[in-house]
Amino acid sequence: MSDMVEVVIDSIRVSLMSQQRIVILREAHAERYLPIWIGVYEAESITIALQSVEVARPLTHDLLRNVFNALNAQIIRVEVSSLRDDTFFGNIIAEADGRELNIDARPSDALNLAVRAHVPILVARSVMDSAGITPEEDLQEQGEQVEKAPKETPEPEGGEDRLSIFEDFLEKLDLEGPAEDDETDDDKDQ
Repeated sequence: MSDMVEVVIDSIRVSLMSQQRIVILREAHAERYLPIWIGVYEAESITIALQSVEVARPLTHDLLRNVFNALNAQIIRVEVSSLRDDTFFGNIIAEADGRELNIDARPSDALNLAVRAHVPILVARSVMDSAGITPEEDLQEQGEQVEKAPKETPEPEGGEDRLSIFEDFLEKLDLEGPAEDDETDDDKDQ
C-alpha cells in the first residue's frame, strides 16, 4: 500500500458547460486534488450518503453494502487503481472468510460504497502524479503566462474621440428635470 495515497472526498461539482458531475478527491496530507467525472445518479447517491439523508428504501449502493454485511464480508478500503485512456479504474477491497477479495469497480461505485461503509479511499500514486492538481503550481503557471503578456494594452484607435460622444450626451442631460409645481406648456393651454 506504500504506492497508494489516502484521499477524502472534498466536494462534488457540476460542470457549467455540460451539467456533468465531478467528484473532487483531496489528498489527506497535502493540497493535491484529483477530479473524476462521474454520472449524475452516482453523484446524487454520494451526496445523499455524505449528508446522512435517510431514504425510505435502500438505494443501489445501500443494497450492495447490505449484501456485503449479509455475507459476513467486511469492506476494508476502496481504491482508484489506474488511469488508462482517460478512464479511471477502481477496486473494492473486502475480506470474507479470512480471504482478501479484490473486486473490480467503477470509481464512482467504489466511492459510494466507501462513504456508506466509512472505509479509507486510496489512489495509486501513479494516478495522483499523472492526473492530480496542485493549486499553487497551477497559479504559478498562470502567473508566468500573465507576466509574458504585454504590460500595457494599446488604446484602440480614436479612444478619446469615442468617449467624446458620451461627454456630449452627459452635457445635454437635464439632471434637475421639471419641478413638480412648474407648469408645462400643455398645462397652460388648458
